[in-house]
Amino acid sequence: MKHDEHLHTLTGAYALDALTGEEQRAFAAHLRRCEACLGEVGEFEATAARLAAAVSLPAPAPMRRAVLTRIDTVRQAPPRTRPPAPALLTTALTRRAGPFVIAASIAAAATFGGLAVRQHEQAEQARTQAQHSARQAQDLAAVLAASDARAVHGRTTTGAATTVVISALREEAAFVSSGLPAPPAGRTYQLWFDDQGTMRPAGLLPGDGATLMEGGPGTARAVGLTLEPSGGSLRPTTTPLLLLPLPA
Repeated sequence: MKHDEHLHTLTGAYALDALTGEEQRAFAAHLRRCEACLGEVGEFEATAARLAAAVSLPAPAPMRRAVLTRIDTVRQAPPRTRPPAPALLTTALTRRAGPFVIAASIAAAATFGGLAVRQHEQAEQARTQAQHSARQAQDLAAVLAASDARAVHGRTTTGAATTVVISALREEAAFVSSGLPAPPAGRTYQLWFDDQGTMRPAGLLPGDGATLMEGGPGTARAVGLTLEPSGGSLRPTTTPLLLLPLPA
């Protein structure tokens, strides 16, 4: 019992890939049978992804020292779990109602079993999405902080401010926008690399903020932005809102 209580407190560390060795294996096995911890891990991973994607300033030195000093003194509380239903109640109902209650119990078990499977699948999907978002945020941060990062600035035809940051060492580019209006229904923004007059798809842009462009810049001379049908296009179908020359 004490061992299980200890495992309940490891959800945050597991979500951040901070567990190693036997502790990681033990918690992974525990996660397969504990819905409360599974849900909490998903929430931690989603929160970590949002925090990683945010552009933030370094914490003040006094605050950082205070947090590092106190972090070992704060114990994570285990997630709340529901106690199992008393077995005596099921036994009494079975004796009184007979086969009807048994049939109803089987039907209920099938219903809740299916619900548990769907909840598990949803939690796994959320976890996979959170991990993907976290990886994208880490890659984006690496491009923006690269030692060879070069930036160019421009504005779209709608007046939105844009910046493209390129790292030749990482062979990656990031696109940052501010003031971009929401696309009309059924439309989406799409990024492009201009390879000497040939537009190469570089990913969809959900809205304002920073995003890692798909595919390396290679020999591209410019970055374009167009408004396309939902799902994007293989080639631009509208006049570019932006065609920003890249640094030589």
